[in-house]
Amino acid sequence: MLKQYLEVGKVTNVHGLMGEVKVQPWADSPEFLCQFKTLYVDQAHFPMNVQRARVHKNMVIIKFEGPTDVPSAMSLRNAILYIDRADVTLPQGAFFLADIYGLEVRDAATGAVLGKIEDVLTLPANNVYVVKGGPRELMIPAVPQFIAETNVEDGFIRVNMMEGL
Repeated sequence: MLKQYLEVGKVTNVHGLMGEVKVQPWADSPEFLCQFKTLYVDQAHFPMNVQRARVHKNMVIIKFEGPTDVPSAMSLRNAILYIDRADVTLPQGAFFLADIYGLEVRDAATGAVLGKIEDVLTLPANNVYVVKGGPRELMIPAVPQFIAETNVEDGFIRVNMMEGL
């Protein structure tokens, strides 16, 4: 089952004197985080309305409704921010990385189960899926040459196994 709330960043500090906070984004780009009108704070998913958001040096500066000074903004320091899945429309064939953790990985040629995705390494060139729980640990580049099919709804990924993989 897909999670309703997805982690998108962490408040690292305050910014300025008017209650803005600096957020380290956990998305493909910091601009992605700027599009939301509501973000949810910590495990309780407490909703906070966003007055404005902008990118500054690969971080996101957010002004929430509520905090108006440094002490009130400091109360958000180290908070994890979430988005509601319902607030996002992904392009056809796109998915959240959070949705592929735990997916079964199958050999596209034989159908053999190779394990499950335990981790995703986000490297500059491309992501790499770390597969464990099968005959051996695998590290599979998340590129079309290796990934034959990603089926989040049915819970599996089919991969093209190549010599040396």
